[in-house]
Amino acid sequence: MSLGDLTALLGFIAMFVLMALRVPIGIAMGLVGVFGFAAIRGIMPALNLLTTSPFRVVTDFNLTLVPFFILMGAFATNSGMSKELFRTGNAWLGSFRGGLALATISACAGFAAICGSSVATAATMTRVALPEMRGAGYHDSTSTGVIAAGGTLGILIPPSVVMVVYGYLTETDVGQLFMAGILPGILATVMYMGTVLIAHAKRLPPGKSFDMREAFASLREVWAVALLFIAVIGVIYLGIATPTEAAAVGAFATMLIGVARGRLNTRRILDSLVEALRTSVVLYTVLIGAMLFGYFLAITQSPQKLTALLVGLDLGAYGTLALILAFFFIAGALMDEMAMIVLMVPIVFPVIMHLGFDPVWFGVILVTSCQLGMITPPVGINMFVINSIAKDVKLTTIFRGVGPFILADIVRLVLLVLFPAIALWLPMTMK
Repeated sequence: MSLGDLTALLGFIAMFVLMALRVPIGIAMGLVGVFGFAAIRGIMPALNLLTTSPFRVVTDFNLTLVPFFILMGAFATNSGMSKELFRTGNAWLGSFRGGLALATISACAGFAAICGSSVATAATMTRVALPEMRGAGYHDSTSTGVIAAGGTLGILIPPSVVMVVYGYLTETDVGQLFMAGILPGILATVMYMGTVLIAHAKRLPPGKSFDMREAFASLREVWAVALLFIAVIGVIYLGIATPTEAAAVGAFATMLIGVARGRLNTRRILDSLVEALRTSVVLYTVLIGAMLFGYFLAITQSPQKLTALLVGLDLGAYGTLALILAFFFIAGALMDEMAMIVLMVPIVFPVIMHLGFDPVWFGVILVTSCQLGMITPPVGINMFVINSIAKDVKLTTIFRGVGPFILADIVRLVLLVLFPAIALWLPMTMK
């Protein structure tokens, strides 16, 4: 074993040890990257990386859309748009058996279109939908399972912060990634609703009577969400604005709508700004750590060696892809989605390119794998988010509720692999 291979192996072991000790992923990756680079090239070149890499990440124009989308989601949350989406979903779907569960999934999908974060979607819908479903007689495992699964739509339906990070790490067009997530997002929403009706059928209470006047009246409450989605995603699709410009407009428009409707006062605006700042700082710390770790990977040639190893197994393109996805599934059950993205993408992406797969399509596949990880034990971050809010609901209860949705995600992942056009059709029609 060469010095580079030994250093790489020790570096990965050290990083996983740090993560096990609950050191934040960005700090762990940064420490391993700097010290690993120093072990091979010397301390001064490593210190030079430590001084230049943070500046490069923070000043990268392609990443400026991240805090804007985070701020847009904070404004949307604090202006109560999630409640309006839930009421509208209930007005149209509440007459079906299990209508509140279906309304929750539809509200998750709508909120994902203006939020971009699964954790925020799950947390918001727990506060909005869980009391309503409990009041209607839903079992806790059903209601929390629905919220946990529906929350994962936040990283698939654009705008998605995870897709932005993937695009940054792989130099893939973010606008195309956003378009690629729309049809799979619709497919996920429909499959989640079908899962509710099939897997939880015996536990679903009957719906209410349908009121056509109430249903159409409820549409007046969600015009802001529709307008924001069209304003942000529409201008990207038509080529009128870049994703960064669209994110800035979306954040500002969300604030204006909240103020005009009397939902955002000075206090809530300041709270939104502070919330967005904290989230952005955490994310930038992770990206800085990922860049430092990337230099370490480059100097040890770990991605190239992994590519040679996997190709040498002679499993074929789809056999190798299946092996990578299986690894992502295992990793997703042990770490959160952002950690998985920044850690694994620099390593496996060269393999994906060598096999000739489309980077936009793989981005959607990767996000779908992240969705699986967010509701898969033992980590399943969405389940912990729900448990932190609804403290009287045991984690085992939530685990039982998400089981059928994990199966639905696996089926959807297979469909996306077999039929890439589901993800690639819209990007191919962009101007």
